[in-house]
Amino acid sequence: MEWIAFAASAVTALCALLGTYLSNKKTTALMAFRIEQLEHKVDAHNKVIDRTYKLEARADVVETEIEDLKKKVG
Repeated sequence: MEWIAFAASAVTALCALLGTYLSNKKTTALMAFRIEQLEHKVDAHNKVIDRTYKLEARADVVETEIEDLKKKVG
């Protein structure tokens, strides 16, 4: 009788360990996927910021050229 109880508890422990392992593996995969998606969003955001800085720099150049033309004409 004692041997059956030990076997039952061992099977239960193995099932619990297997369930925990599979659950953690799935959770880790989901977190890795979500982090990757966030990285893509951050990259897209950073590209917009870089483009905005370049446009602002070009706008400064154009404004300077307009002021120079106004001085020549006026």
